[in-house]
Amino acid sequence: MTDHVHDLAALREATDRLLSATEKLDDAALAEPSRLPGWSRGHVVAHLSRNADALVNVLQGRPMYADSETRDRDIERDAPRPQAEQLADLAASAAGFTDAAAAPADWSRTVELRNGVTDSASRVPFRRRTEVEMHHVDLGVGYELEDLPDEFTAREIDFLAERFAGHPTVVRTDVADDTGRSWTTGGGADGAAVVVRGTASELLGWLSGRRDGSALTVEGGALPALPPL
Repeated sequence: MTDHVHDLAALREATDRLLSATEKLDDAALAEPSRLPGWSRGHVVAHLSRNADALVNVLQGRPMYADSETRDRDIERDAPRPQAEQLADLAASAAGFTDAAAAPADWSRTVELRNGVTDSASRVPFRRRTEVEMHHVDLGVGYELEDLPDEFTAREIDFLAERFAGHPTVVRTDVADDTGRSWTTGGGADGAAVVVRGTASELLGWLSGRRDGSALTVEGGALPALPPL
């Protein structure tokens, strides 16, 4: 069962880590490439600010973004801003999300995200936490997948395994980490089941498209190629 109160508290901690990391960057560092193809660190920070605003829209019953073109244009507009402006916007937008989440609401209601995707309102804080944690890693400033809280990593693997379950191009894949936790995903393509084992961090890296899976052990076939998120 999703606990939005827990997720909001964990989100505040993740946001504090992100703000501290961003505060240490100067204008030149923000202009350098991030780990996301085609995006500078400034793009990542701008995306996080606009994502917070977008999730406020979701909580308040408005469209997440006006449209994909507006979303992309806003990120491009904001990416080259000076560090002080980026940091202030990141903090203010995060506070705006916190304020919106503090308003009395029915957390069991269904909300709409991008591209017609729907979810329970109670899962929105975790979705925001995912943005903050994973894109902090994408900044390439010393915060790695191995530094993510273990509870977050396991839940994000849950989410991604569910997302790829039944995908028509992914064979059944049984996934297990070195602590004994296990997941099943894929299953929509013909072929023998594949078993993939490794640390939770490496599994998350593979499932999220942030690592190539070369550190994983694969039995029963080749490591499945996953569709982009």
